[in-house]
Amino acid sequence: QVQLVESGGGLAQAGGSLRLSCEASQSILNVNNVATVGWYRQAPGKQRELVANIIRGGRTNYADFVKGRFTISRDSTKVYLQMNSLAPEDTGVYYCHVREVSGFDFWGQGTQVTVSS
Repeated sequence: QVQLVESGGGLAQAGGSLRLSCEASQSILNVNNVATVGWYRQAPGKQRELVANIIRGGRTNYADFVKGRFTISRDSTKVYLQMNSLAPEDTGVYYCHVREVSGFDFWGQGTQVTVSS
């Protein structure tokens, strides 16, 4: 079973940057098991939404509201989210996510990102 632990959240000013990391308890490059790895976020009073993910085979997928500002990457045990040009609307809890090819989902506990204007 994959366990995910996020870090790197915190307070940033508008226009600033943060880098989130998600460490997996086992290699997430085991492409035989993993369909997608990525990041979601949930703002207060809103539903959780996809920010970015990496699909099996290496293709990246970004939500329109982060294109050109955020970059997702990974290595053998971590997934990263580089967030630049942050805006107050980016405030929320950011969750790391892994979906196995079986369809089973794993979630981290979340890390808070707060962007002040």
